[in-house]
Amino acid sequence: MARVTTYLQRGDHVLFQGDSITDWGRDRQDPTSLGHGWAAIAAALAGARRPELGLTFSNRGVGGDTTAMVRARWERDALALAPTVVSLLVGINDTWRRYDGGTATSTEEFEEHYRALLDPVRAAGTRIVLVEPFLLPVTAEQAAWREDLDPRIAVVRGLAAEYGALHLAADDLFTEAIEAAGATHWTTDGVHLTPAGNGLLAEAWLDAVGIPA
Repeated sequence: MARVTTYLQRGDHVLFQGDSITDWGRDRQDPTSLGHGWAAIAAALAGARRPELGLTFSNRGVGGDTTAMVRARWERDALALAPTVVSLLVGINDTWRRYDGGTATSTEEFEEHYRALLDPVRAAGTRIVLVEPFLLPVTAEQAAWREDLDPRIAVVRGLAAEYGALHLAADDLFTEAIEAAGATHWTTDGVHLTPAGNGLLAEAWLDAVGIPA
């Protein structure tokens, strides 16, 4: 069977980074724990589909993190691990905190924090996968978050092009998925994913890096 050329290379160490969507129940006492969400599914299927690549995966997502919080731990939880590929999904909490806690992060501040994550990774020659933040509104109030989130998504898309990163348009993915099955098939609360939602994101990530079913 013909093999698809992948973004990943033999022996790669892939680091999944971000917030609770990536964290998803990982054991903080076990550095090899991948949690139970989309990152774990993607890692499992990548290993099953392309065993000859000898890939290894780490997960350092932390629930509740904003871009500023990821930035504060970036040296320890990203650079010190010396991954060859970093997959980053962060940004929804920058929006969420505005509405549930009154803590606003401007789009300009968001971009500054995001660049601070990407600059040392690019300098190290690490390949980058940027998964844009997404929202599957389940209430009218949550739909209003769009005015805050959409500019952040635009920032991620722009940075992906500027930094030569692989980009996964997750917001578009779930917008289309909602039309097929409704938001509650994919999400529990508009942000966190159901098993189906985790599976869909994992499949999209694998497609993006060239390891399709």
